[in-house]
Amino acid sequence: MSELIATYLLHDEKYPEKKAEEIALGLTVGSWTNLPELEQSQLRKHKGRVVSIEGLPSANEDRSLIRIAYPTVNFSNDLPAILTTVFGKLSLDGKIKILDLQFDDKLKSLLPGPRYGIEGLRNKLNVYERPLLMSIFKGVLGKDLHFLSEQLKEQALGGVDLVKDDEILFENELTPFEKRITAGKAVLQEVQEQTGHRTLYAVNLTGRTSKLRDKARKAAELGADLLLFNVFSYGLDVLQELREDREIGLPLMAHPAVSGALTSSSEFGFSHSLLLGKLLRFAGADLSLFPSPYGTVALEKTIALSIARELTKKDNFKKVFPVPSAGIHPGLVPFLIGDFGVDSVINAGGGVHGHPGGARGGGLAFRQAIETNLKGKLLVEGAEQYPELKQALQLWGNAEVSV
Repeated sequence: MSELIATYLLHDEKYPEKKAEEIALGLTVGSWTNLPELEQSQLRKHKGRVVSIEGLPSANEDRSLIRIAYPTVNFSNDLPAILTTVFGKLSLDGKIKILDLQFDDKLKSLLPGPRYGIEGLRNKLNVYERPLLMSIFKGVLGKDLHFLSEQLKEQALGGVDLVKDDEILFENELTPFEKRITAGKAVLQEVQEQTGHRTLYAVNLTGRTSKLRDKARKAAELGADLLLFNVFSYGLDVLQELREDREIGLPLMAHPAVSGALTSSSEFGFSHSLLLGKLLRFAGADLSLFPSPYGTVALEKTIALSIARELTKKDNFKKVFPVPSAGIHPGLVPFLIGDFGVDSVINAGGGVHGHPGGARGGGLAFRQAIETNLKGKLLVEGAEQYPELKQALQLWGNAEVSV
C-alpha cells in the first residue's frame, strides 16, 4: 500500500505513544478499537499507523520524534490535500512541529519538480564552474522605468548573472509589469552585445490569483527570462500550477516572504528544510531564496545548510539553486562558497548597490571575490589586483580576517 510518512517533533508530551496513536487515528479514520470488526475490515486501508517513536534527551522538557504513515488513498494528489491531511488541524494542537515528509515514488511521480533546475539555468547562462551572482533592484518604489532600466544596466555591466525585482515591487503606473519586461530585455540585449555577458532578469509576478496564469503567459510571450514569485503569499499549489503550464515554461524563483510565520518557531509550524527546501523543489521552483547564516536576517547555519541539502541532494527531481540571502557583501564570498558550494547563487542588494563604484563596481567586486576564492587565494591577495574588491573589503570588511 502506498503511504506518505510524516515526521513530527513533540514538545512537553509526557505520553508520546498515546499522542502518536491519537494523531494516526485522528487524521485518518477517527477511532478504531470501538469499531465493529466489519467496519475495521472496511476501513483498514485508510487507517494511519505509528511508524516509530523516539525520545530526545532534554534537560528542561519532554521531546519526542514520532513518525506517522498516512495511506495515500486518503487524499487527492495535490499538495493542499496532503498538507491538510498531515498537518491541518494538528497544527493547532499544542507544541508540535512537522519536520519532514517522506514521499514514495508513486506519489512523487504526480508532482512536477523543477523545469530547469541548476543545470538548465547554467545552460541558459553558459556558466558552469562558479556560483552564479544575483543582485536586486533597490529603491525603485516611486521611480520610473528609466531609473529601473539604468539600474539594471549597471548591474549587468558589473557582471551580475541574475537580477530580480524587489519582492515588494507590484503592478504600478510608473513601472508596469509588461513594460518592465520589454525595457529590461532591451537593456540586457544591449549589454550582451557590448560585453558578451548575459544577464537574466526575474520579473515579479503579482496580482490576484485568478489573473496569474494569464499574466505569466503574457510574460513568456514578451520574452521574459524568469518569474519571481512570492510563493507563501499564494500557496505551493499556485507555484505548481505555474510550473506545469507549458504556455508559461519559464524558470521560477521562489521568494520566502511570509514563510517566517510558518517556520521560525522551534515548537510550531514547518521545518525550514521541508518548506523552503523539499516542498519548493517538488512543487517546481528552480531557485529558492532563504536567509543566509551571516547577514542581517540570519538563520542558524545548520538550518540554512539543511535547506540547501534538500534542494540539491540526489532525487528524482532536478536540483534547485540555493540562494542564501540578506546582508551579503564581497567579504563573505569565501564563507558562501565554502558552506554552500559552487552550485549556489550569491545574492546581494546593498552589497552591490552600496559600493563606492555603484552597482557596476559592486558587481565587479563580487565577481572578483569569487574568482579569487576559486583560485585558492585569500581575498586580500585579490584586493591587490582589483580596486573594486579592495574598496568593498575596506567598506564592509573581510570575513577571512575576522575568523
